[in-house]
Amino acid sequence: MGLIDRIKARLPIVGTGAPRPAAPVPTYKTVSRPEPKEEAPASPRGGRPAREYIDEVVKQNAVVIFMKGTPQSPACGFSASASSILSTHGVPYFSFDVYGDPDVREGVKEYSNWPTIPQIFISGEFVGGADILKTLEDSGELKGMLANARAPA
Repeated sequence: MGLIDRIKARLPIVGTGAPRPAAPVPTYKTVSRPEPKEEAPASPRGGRPAREYIDEVVKQNAVVIFMKGTPQSPACGFSASASSILSTHGVPYFSFDVYGDPDVREGVKEYSNWPTIPQIFISGEFVGGADILKTLEDSGELKGMLANARAPA
């Protein structure tokens, strides 16, 4: 008796020719379920036009950053760098996560005529992105700008 024959003799399930059921027995059941609908988080702008909201935010806050993610959890290196620079100065600033509202994400680019995110506004004026903020930090100019920052409204 060969090895395979000994295995078959000890394990009757393997190749013993047990009678097969007349109809195949399903091993799973397909259930149709409706796809869950993800509710998009409500934008802080509500139903207002994006440009109106952006203008309001910029005018009501001394320092504003439109960024990818949040200062606590930035979603890109440039946003992380810009929010970190602002945080080191200890000046309170308003941040807006552009991933939460695609209309604001595109609207702020038109508002400032600047194609990239993050975007920083100080005293109602567009300053630039992360690279410009870094240059201002390195030159010492940013410290003075933040010290004199006031909400325009």
